[in-house]
Amino acid sequence: MGDVEALTIGHGSEVTMHFSLTLEDGTVADATVDGEPMTFTMGDGTMVEGLEMVLYGLKVGDKQSLSIEPRDTFGFPDEENIHTLPRSEFSDEMKIEEGMIIGFSTPSGEEIPGAILEIGDDEVKVDFNHPLAGHEVVFTVEILDIKPAV
Repeated sequence: MGDVEALTIGHGSEVTMHFSLTLEDGTVADATVDGEPMTFTMGDGTMVEGLEMVLYGLKVGDKQSLSIEPRDTFGFPDEENIHTLPRSEFSDEMKIEEGMIIGFSTPSGEEIPGAILEIGDDEVKVDFNHPLAGHEVVFTVEILDIKPAV
């Protein structure tokens, strides 16, 4: 009886892992918390494609830490993603401050984050670029379980 080949991550695999996304300065941007791993299916859109790509071929027990350029993760900031909105679109009860990130609904019903850049008397400048756009990230993973594609 031959050795059983270890299952590797491929398209459609269900992956359970611990991960962290860290900025160049060591700031943790995202991570599995409280010891609870993340489970997702490769190719389902849960992970940014550039992060998902580095998982292909890994096996249970594999650990890796890679530095990934902005072009392969969250892209670069785009001036066209900075919008000036009427101050009246924010309720008076909402205490907005520069630097605050707020969820906004798109016409299609999707929710996207926007960072408040400037607050004027009549207008509010909001940055809809991904908060990690333009940043190199260190993606550290530990693969806990893999289920084959169904």
